[in-house]
Amino acid sequence: MSVCKQFGKDKVVFYTKEDYDKIPDRFERPKSPTVPRPILPNGEINWECPCLGSMPFGPCNVPFRESYMCLRNSKDDPPGQDCVEKFALFSNCMSKYPTLYKRDIGVDDEEEQASSETKNV
Repeated sequence: MSVCKQFGKDKVVFYTKEDYDKIPDRFERPKSPTVPRPILPNGEINWECPCLGSMPFGPCNVPFRESYMCLRNSKDDPPGQDCVEKFALFSNCMSKYPTLYKRDIGVDDEEEQASSETKNV
């Protein structure tokens, strides 16, 4: 029977000959969890991917989904040239909700901080 002892932060396991003989020659590596991707293996868009954040579910979800699908399916070179109107609608929607989409509109923290410091002077 094996014995386990704790020495500070270290844990030491003492094996008996019988326990040692039971250890397999090879171990199966645990399968790494699959990382969610924005595109599913079947080619569909994974709207629940954490990489998309809350965009597919927020108040601008319809314009976001339409612009994202347009970009995904674009055949133009460079991709997305035919999606300008859809992205403009999405951008317009985002500007209606500045508290929700402040970081996504393109305002840098440094620029915002500089403008607030200028107002305080």
